[in-house]
Amino acid sequence: MAQSVIVTGGFGALGQAVAKAFAERGDKVTRVDYAKDAPSQLSGALDIGGVDLTDPDATQAALDKVVAAHGAIDVLINVAGGFTWETLADGSLDSWARLQSMNVMTAATISKLALDELKKSAQGRIINMGAGAAVKADMGMGAYAASKAGVHRLTEALAVELEGTSVTVNAILPSVLDTPANRKDMPGEDPANWVTAQSIAEVMLFLASPASGAVTGALIPATRNC
Repeated sequence: MAQSVIVTGGFGALGQAVAKAFAERGDKVTRVDYAKDAPSQLSGALDIGGVDLTDPDATQAALDKVVAAHGAIDVLINVAGGFTWETLADGSLDSWARLQSMNVMTAATISKLALDELKKSAQGRIINMGAGAAVKADMGMGAYAASKAGVHRLTEALAVELEGTSVTVNAILPSVLDTPANRKDMPGEDPANWVTAQSIAEVMLFLASPASGAVTGALIPATRNC
C-alpha cells in the first residue's frame, strides 16, 4: 500500500534522492523545503517551498496541505539542516545558534506537529538525519556536531515517548556524504569512500517498511555504499 511520505530539505541533493526513491516505490511523496523552488521536478510529488520549519504556523500550514492532498502522513523524513566548518577561536558564536535551529529545531518542530497524524498510521515512521561526526567531533566541527548530537538525543527521547504507539523513531548517522557541495568544499579528499545519497535512501526505505517495526530509538551508522 502506498504511503504518504514527507521529505524535509527535499530540494537538496540528499532530499531529492530520498524523495525519488520513495516515489519510485509508488509512495505519495511531499518535498518540503526552505527554498522557494525545486531545482528539478519529481513526477507525482507535491512540492511545498518557502517553508521555515522553525516556524510552527508555517510548518502546520505545510502539514495541512499534505493531509489535504494525500489524506494522511505515514512517514516523516527529516533531512533539512545545515553545516559549517569553523573553529571556535576564529568562528562566530552565531553559528552555534544557527545550526541548532537548522538541525534540531526543524526536526523537533515538524515532528511535534505531525505526531497526531503519524499516530493514526498503522506504521508511522520518523527518520532523522544524524551524523557520524556527532559521535566524535573533529576540529572545526564543534557547532555542527553539537547540533547533530541534539538530533540524536531527540531521536532517542521521542522513541521512548512513543512506545505503545505505531510510530518508530530512528536516525541515520552517515560519514561524509557524496554531494556536489561536499566535493566542492573538500577538493583534496577522495570521494570514493564517501556515502552516496542513494545508499542513505536505501536505508530509509527499510526503516519506513513494515520489516523495521522492531527497530526504534536506533542511531544507525552509514559508512559505506550499498
